[in-house]
Amino acid sequence: MRVLVVGSGGREHALVWKLAQSPEVTKLYCAPGNGGTGELAELVDVGAEDIEALAEFAENKDIDLTVVGPEMTLAKGIVDLFEKRGLRIFGPTKAAARLESSKAFAKNLMKKYHIPTGQFAVFDDAQAARAYVRQLGAPIVVKADGLCGGKGTIVASTLSEALGAVDLLMEDRIFKQAGERIVVEERLVGEEASIIVVTDGVTALPLLPAQDHKRLLDGDKGPNTGGMGAYAPAPVVDGVLAAQVMDHIIMPTLRAMAAEGLSFKGVLYAGLMLTSDGPKVLEYNVRFGDPELQAILPLLKSDLVPILDDAVEGRLSTVQCRWEAASGGCVVLASGGDPGDFPIGKEIRGLDQCKNRPGLLVFHAGTKHDKGRFLTWGGRALNVVGVGPDLEGALKRAYEAVGAIHFDGMAYRKDIGFRALKKPVVR
Repeated sequence: MRVLVVGSGGREHALVWKLAQSPEVTKLYCAPGNGGTGELAELVDVGAEDIEALAEFAENKDIDLTVVGPEMTLAKGIVDLFEKRGLRIFGPTKAAARLESSKAFAKNLMKKYHIPTGQFAVFDDAQAARAYVRQLGAPIVVKADGLCGGKGTIVASTLSEALGAVDLLMEDRIFKQAGERIVVEERLVGEEASIIVVTDGVTALPLLPAQDHKRLLDGDKGPNTGGMGAYAPAPVVDGVLAAQVMDHIIMPTLRAMAAEGLSFKGVLYAGLMLTSDGPKVLEYNVRFGDPELQAILPLLKSDLVPILDDAVEGRLSTVQCRWEAASGGCVVLASGGDPGDFPIGKEIRGLDQCKNRPGLLVFHAGTKHDKGRFLTWGGRALNVVGVGPDLEGALKRAYEAVGAIHFDGMAYRKDIGFRALKKPVVR
């Protein structure tokens, strides 16, 4: 089987790493890839959002299966284009991808089909949004409707912060068109969890539950980022809670999409708040979580290729995942300044010291391979993943490796997993 992975981040490196292990894969491509994926797959000089060029490549190279990483590529309609050309691809259509590309669409769907979520209102007028914020008070959450790379949510603790968030999104347009419409919603209280399933539209195959760390700084302080680390399985999601989420959130969402004429195939990711009233949806994603997948995939004993293939063909009802009895912990190494402005081209040292360490993987994200050196080439440069019999051991391996890696401006959180461990991670 000839397989194409679309994307250039840590998630895509993890996918390439796992797919390369499959005996079914005879040739593996990654477009555009990064410094790390080039060691396992042939890199294709085509951007992840250039869907026409990707379709042409898939046709010319007789690609049997395309796996899409980034949400923007799905939102642009790559699945529709590929299917029109008779090309097999794993992911939702453009219309179905609105679950992530439009928070207003997602919230209205949840309201219509009684899927538990927080109180909300949608606005395309800044003045009306400000009036609603004054009425509801703080704390409150203000979200850009469109895609913002995981950075379009502002949690406001005071009324002035909330009003300022409305201005930033709708007047200043810090996220451009994504802020033309906003969602204002109540701030839910509890622990967050990520539930990710592979689905053929009817059957949902759950992956291990995970927890992400979205804030930039230790103690969940600072601005939202694309994710500074993750771990799996998340102990806060036990078997009873997992079943509850499947019965009251995941399956109702799939049925709701089908009822709207939007049968959903691919990855459905529910970002949840575990409140005192039960789990509620914060938002949906329509692709594998990044960096959650980097912590999950090393624990998957099953071949990933048949799982994705069966999802495309509608055969998931007979599939089960086999998992290692272990934990995974991922620490993101970011360029100083991210999620704002940051330098690129900084040489990364110490990666050789991380090779062949038991229970350790380093997935590249924002990197470039240049004349035998690895350079930083993005905000989140590397994902350091430890695997161990328990979470504490997994994170110990990850942080030991972090200590061996260095590049100018390197920044990372030192408390990944603190909720599960109930104490700060050993630095």
